[in-house]
Amino acid sequence: MHDRLLGIYMTDHLALGYFARELARRAQRAHDGSALGDALRSVAEDGIAQDIALYEEIMRRLGFSPRSPKLMLAIVAERLGRAKPNGRVRRRSPLSSFEELDFLIMAIEGKVVLWENLRDLAGLRERLPDVDFARLVDRAHDQRAQLEPFRIQAGRAAFGTAAAVALSP
Repeated sequence: MHDRLLGIYMTDHLALGYFARELARRAQRAHDGSALGDALRSVAEDGIAQDIALYEEIMRRLGFSPRSPKLMLAIVAERLGRAKPNGRVRRRSPLSSFEELDFLIMAIEGKVVLWENLRDLAGLRERLPDVDFARLVDRAHDQRAQLEPFRIQAGRAAFGTAAAVALSP
């Protein structure tokens, strides 16, 4: 029973990872050629995509399938999210950048909680002693640190507060 629940938990988080990866890739394309675009590329490919690959390997080692309809639903949900109103019709809204970065920061913080839960509450530190959960937590903190200055800047640009600077190249 406990392993079944762990499998469901892990599948749900894998779907969230797919959603975050697709969002990071889309945001990176929107900011290609800028410092923000470079940071998003690094987080999407060197961070989120690598974490997903490792996570799928961990799932397989535990006997769980990393394939589920939930994964496709997460990708579809991200694509549907692109259609939401953002205050502008013809060009990109500053709110779009802020919301993308805000969500990515939340997803990265969620990874910290996930890695700690798997290590400490699900007992995977003992079951998978070769997985360095502390390094994974540190990597998530590094990803947040990479994006946080851009998130603050985007929030200031979106809300018109002091020191707002354009994010486009």
